[in-house]
Amino acid sequence: MHSLNQEIKAFSRNNLRKQCTRVTTLTGKQIIETWKDARIHVVEEIEPSGGGGCGYVQDLSLDLKVGVIKPWLLLGSQDAAHDLDTLKRLKVTHILNVAYGVENAFLNDFIYKNISILDLPETDILSYFPECFEFIEQAKMKDGVVLVHCNAGVSRAAAIVIGFLMNSEEISFTSAFSLVKNARPSICPNAGFLEQLRTYQGGKESNKCDKPQELEEATVPELHSSQ
Repeated sequence: MHSLNQEIKAFSRNNLRKQCTRVTTLTGKQIIETWKDARIHVVEEIEPSGGGGCGYVQDLSLDLKVGVIKPWLLLGSQDAAHDLDTLKRLKVTHILNVAYGVENAFLNDFIYKNISILDLPETDILSYFPECFEFIEQAKMKDGVVLVHCNAGVSRAAAIVIGFLMNSEEISFTSAFSLVKNARPSICPNAGFLEQLRTYQGGKESNKCDKPQELEEATVPELHSSQ
């Protein structure tokens, strides 16, 4: 009985460890987080102990599950990006790496693009959209399959893919989020990214409203000149 109890306790500790992530902010503060039902629960904060921060989520579990957003657009973690069998099975041709400090594993096998993004609420994720979207579109035009990944495939890469769908499909934030969430249930962009995505939607809606007015203003002089 004593041995069984020890095994149960060991299993519980290991399981908890796999569900934990650690975020290091730019100030060096480390925030320990646990994941439950795709939600973040902060359980401990550690003050800086020396050294600079890196601003990314350190994923401690192996995650080879890849969300298929479109047949040519995939979302996953660095584990999937570093597993050649997984990449070959999914017929990946392009890899967009938006992690911080994660190296590309198979330079001779895939077309890579690296954009180091910090997984922090204050990071201006929208500023990276044009470059990321261009790479994804290039992969699509070449009939390729692109994997977008960060460290855990939960926040940064998810925000990029959601933004891409909002832009290319001209759909709302809610619709884009649902599509990505259904394909990869573990996604959970940080609060700052979510707010920016909502702002991005507002900007796109504003542009749509301006277009008819711009068209009207452009045609009025022509009508006057013909009279």
